Amino acid sequence: MGDKFADWLLKLLGWRVEAEEMPFPKKYIICVIPHTSNWDFPLGLIVRRVMRQKIGFVGKDSLFRFPFGGLFRRLGGYPVDRRQSHNYVESVASLFRQKEELAICIAPEGTRSKVDKIKTGFYYIAKSAGIPILLCKFDYATKCIGVSKPFYPTEDTAADFKYIYDYFRGVKGKIPENGFLYNG
Repeated sequence: MGDKFADWLLKLLGWRVEAEEMPFPKKYIICVIPHTSNWDFPLGLIVRRVMRQKIGFVGKDSLFRFPFGGLFRRLGGYPVDRRQSHNYVESVASLFRQKEELAICIAPEGTRSKVDKIKTGFYYIAKSAGIPILLCKFDYATKCIGVSKPFYPTEDTAADFKYIYDYFRGVKGKIPENGFLYNG
């Protein structure tokens, strides 16, 4: 898919991207909320082309088995075993330290079902690797994908998560009631 094709396809679908004008960092995590539908994945593939970024993603390891495992790897996927307790944060942070350029998308809700809180691994990966987080919202109500400027975690975790939650407050996923900040 070429960039012009991705631009055209996103417009055809009625979506637009609102991203801060910036040079993208060489390394970053892009945190996407809400993640309430399987449609978020193909939309994300289009958006990364529109943004002209090579963004990988992490997904549950069962997605990387036959028959689709090869496809997900070619699309930039990194499998994660969520059934066992591993040092996930440090292993992904180490991956960032080893690479000159790397961008990974993480959906911290961890599922498309309703959750009361998000997983915090993306935050601690960024903190450990010394890289920024870009916040990305898929608002199905307005058909707008918003991307924030780079945000570096600080020593004030509570203030950082207030900033993160405030960025996503009011955003409606494809299935709004499954979004972790959904109030009805």
